[in-house]
Amino acid sequence: MTDVAARRVATLPRLGGEVVKRALDVTLASALFVVAGPVLLLLCCLVRLTSAGPAFFRQERVGRNMRPFTMLKLRSMYVGNDDRAHRAYVTGMLSAAKGDTSARNGGLFKLVGDRRITPVGAWLRRTSLDELPQLINVLRGEMSLVGPRPMLPWEADLIAESYWPRFTVKPGITGLWQVSGRSRLSMHAALELDVEYVRRRSVAVDLSILARTMPALFRGGAS
Repeated sequence: MTDVAARRVATLPRLGGEVVKRALDVTLASALFVVAGPVLLLLCCLVRLTSAGPAFFRQERVGRNMRPFTMLKLRSMYVGNDDRAHRAYVTGMLSAAKGDTSARNGGLFKLVGDRRITPVGAWLRRTSLDELPQLINVLRGEMSLVGPRPMLPWEADLIAESYWPRFTVKPGITGLWQVSGRSRLSMHAALELDVEYVRRRSVAVDLSILARTMPALFRGGAS
């Protein structure tokens, strides 16, 4: 996305409730981090023992008003992998017309059979435990518990202008996309849910999504 486009995104209207939403984020993320701390430590050890490389994966993502930030995850891939196949797949999905299921995987959001993912990483993604470190991003103020999917910079450059309102809010660990199909969604469907969230968002909507997130995780599907 160009600098001009980024400025246009920044000027789109923002809804109220920011102070309450931030208070909810800090309170719940702090409590979850304390409770999940021992689990996170064990998972870090598991990642380190089962494949070479660091426990944490750091990657630049696009946040509110197109500001870049470093997103944290538990590493689920082998170190030094080639992302060209993933870039080509995502580019094809975003370039396809809405409702077009002729592409690979029927237009699904995730690349199936990705050989870059470790066996432990596949389980971490399926359970979304790889996203636990993002609680740190929430506490830093870079992310929210609920919001649009954190997007890669080159993905943001590919999406249509109709989806730009998603950048007027912080990205989330969970969101409408998470509780409405997760990776079984097409990319266009997930982006439309991001925009719908921006239009509908409120503390009540956030609490509803948080309450629906755990059952969605138990139903499975790659994160």
